[in-house]
Amino acid sequence: MSLLEVKNLSVAFKGNGGLVNAISDISFSLEASKTLALVGESGSGKSVTSLCLMQLLQKNAANISGEILFENRNLLAATETEMQNLRGNKISMVFQEPMSSLNPVQTCGAQVLENILQHNYDKKYSRESAVKKVLELFDEVQLPSPERIYKSYPHEISGGQKQRVMIAMAISCSPTLLIADEPTTALDVTVQKQILELLKSLQQKHGMAIVFISHDLGVVADIADDIGVLFKGNLIEKNTAKNIFTHPQHKYTQALLQCKPTLNTGKNKLVTVEDLLNNDASRDVENEFEVDNTAPKYLEKKVLLQVENLSTHFSSRISFFSKNKNIVKAVDDVSFTINTGETIGIVGESGCGKTTLGRSILRLVEPTTGNIIFSGINLMQLGKIEMREMRKKMQLIFQDPYSSLNPKITIGNAIIEPMLVHKIYDSKPKCYAKMVSLLERVGLTETHASRYPHEFSGGQRQRIVIARALAMNPQFIICDESVAALDVSVQAQVLNLLNELKRDFQFSYMFITHDLAVAKYMSDYILVMNKGKIEEQGNAEELFLNPQKEYTKKLIDAIPVVPY
Repeated sequence: MSLLEVKNLSVAFKGNGGLVNAISDISFSLEASKTLALVGESGSGKSVTSLCLMQLLQKNAANISGEILFENRNLLAATETEMQNLRGNKISMVFQEPMSSLNPVQTCGAQVLENILQHNYDKKYSRESAVKKVLELFDEVQLPSPERIYKSYPHEISGGQKQRVMIAMAISCSPTLLIADEPTTALDVTVQKQILELLKSLQQKHGMAIVFISHDLGVVADIADDIGVLFKGNLIEKNTAKNIFTHPQHKYTQALLQCKPTLNTGKNKLVTVEDLLNNDASRDVENEFEVDNTAPKYLEKKVLLQVENLSTHFSSRISFFSKNKNIVKAVDDVSFTINTGETIGIVGESGCGKTTLGRSILRLVEPTTGNIIFSGINLMQLGKIEMREMRKKMQLIFQDPYSSLNPKITIGNAIIEPMLVHKIYDSKPKCYAKMVSLLERVGLTETHASRYPHEFSGGQRQRIVIARALAMNPQFIICDESVAALDVSVQAQVLNLLNELKRDFQFSYMFITHDLAVAKYMSDYILVMNKGKIEEQGNAEELFLNPQKEYTKKLIDAIPVVPY
């Protein structure tokens, strides 16, 4: 008998223009102790489905029909009091972004403790025994120093540790169903592997059923028993994980499997979902973006950027009353060169110094020591005004495009503004004409110029940020996790775009990422960073084929591999 059975579930949100269908007549079931993965792009209905299972959608804002049978009880007919007794107790959820799910003004231990005492209906726990239970849970989810984490606030621990706290909270009342909504999206490969292994071990220990939501089929390959593929609110395919990976039936499923780079992907243009759905995947794309990674050619090119013994250290007082300072070596004696028209990939775990290195090169963070020589000019010797002029040639594409765009300014003005500030053109009409050409270059149109950032999808916003960076006619662009949060299909589009621009304008890129497969696909040369230092560096192909350091091998081994 199924623990969970969803029958003909439909959800339509109410808007000014009428009803907008989010989910259309989907049905699936899940047995106890099994894992069902729901996979699809943003807007496919994955998270709406999970919110329905928890009954967290406001009923006055949506029309919901069908049945959600949990232990033979229809949750759609349950009262709010009944759902409050089920949530956290029988059905728990791990959300995508733990920092926004955890209370910033409560310690981690207090938040898990509150959940246990809130559902302590049979008075099983006293406060003292509940505290002990929290410490046991922290140990069970493999948090280091449970007592320290108990007293820590969310901002004082890493992203992987915050996700483990969320998992501890979710399993604190021994639920029979755990919903994991994109629990590893923003995590680096080693932490992602640890979280997936943790969920599997907890499932085996507690016998939980899991609904695992993700936009990446590769992530769910080793954890899912069954996979359901959602597309525009429809469940277009459902099968065992093995059959989905070995014999996908729907073109959309095939596209999701093909458009994500792997370590075996060559330098040719990535096939996108649109290509396959439009029967255009057969086009000849051979050598479209072929990059010669041989060492002699790499060394023959003209050096654009030379970083010599760069260090960036941060200091903070150990305590308010202490004069002693704690020194953090975020970047520690790093040296490398970037040549014209090349991409250098920077990879490593969170906290290794990748982002600080990128910002130090632009002097957005002031380096402690070292030299940064760009086009023959030592940036460390420039004043603020001179550095501001130099930044026209050096641009940064941030990880989150929404937070780097002003929500009150149309995207047309967001692109024009830096051209006016830096006096790239001598008149507004010329700036406007350049803005339109840039929008068209990144796959948008002039009609988009009058819209605001919230009116675009994540992939479109990333294209807008790229267009804004191009407005300065730069020679060097730093991409800081610029595709980390995108769906695999949108990611393929943005990667193709970046390669097109590199081919056409001979940019040099510094591509910062925690995704090693993406780094290999995009890069000519790769630096592996660990604790502020360069652990290993070399030609992209050679480094992945024959890594020398144990740290690099650990990163490569952590990449999700389809076991079929």
